[in-house]
Amino acid sequence: MAVFVALGAFLMTLAGGWTAQRVTDRRHLVLGLAGGLMLGVVGLDLLPEALEAAGTEVHGVPAALLLFVAGFLVAHLVERLLAALPRALGSARAGGIPTAAHGAGEPHGRTPEVGLTAAAAMVGHSAMDGVAIGAALQVGHGMGVAVALAVIAHDFADGFNTFTLTTVYGNARRRAVAMLVADAVAPVAGAASTLLFTVPGPVLGGYLGFFGGALLYLAAAEILPEAHHEHPARSTLLCTVAGAAFVWLVVGIAE
Repeated sequence: MAVFVALGAFLMTLAGGWTAQRVTDRRHLVLGLAGGLMLGVVGLDLLPEALEAAGTEVHGVPAALLLFVAGFLVAHLVERLLAALPRALGSARAGGIPTAAHGAGEPHGRTPEVGLTAAAAMVGHSAMDGVAIGAALQVGHGMGVAVALAVIAHDFADGFNTFTLTTVYGNARRRAVAMLVADAVAPVAGAASTLLFTVPGPVLGGYLGFFGGALLYLAAAEILPEAHHEHPARSTLLCTVAGAAFVWLVVGIAE
């Protein structure tokens, strides 16, 4: 079941990469919907389940909430490190590569290894998405479906960014396609790995809290700003609200 659900993430990642080659004016609506889905899953399903499963407190604060904050901060740290990497390599080569929003700008100097490193980080992140799907399914099918919706929605952006990051720094198209395929396969492999073990309740709650914090960061700092960057339209906002409302509907049906 986990592998089957993760196939949705596989297809959505490829769809994001395909869109990166043929950008349309409707991309902002998809990203707006993805942001709403991710926000709804974190606030309405992941965090409540994490608090229930973790159960323990650390210095008066539920462990799941501490890990939620840690996940948010780690995602922020990783993004800042990846953003600083082009600058560091650009300075070393005297090329001066500016950092673009979401890693998809036009660099003045081309350093192919930067694009490959950033794309590889996206692949690792996608593998953890798959682990989250498998872990959520161990809680229950309703939880698994909600997490899968969030992962599948934001994997469109992952696929888009993986292809863009690889090509914008001067890599050949075949390398970009190879990284895109690796990024698409990663969540399937991550979900399959959870078939080999069962995560204990407290550990599972902590992991879901951590993943929820990282997911919220991606929605608030990456997906939604990108959705409104070039198209600050009312329709984009409506898609975000619709995404969160849809998760509410899914959670209610699952309960």
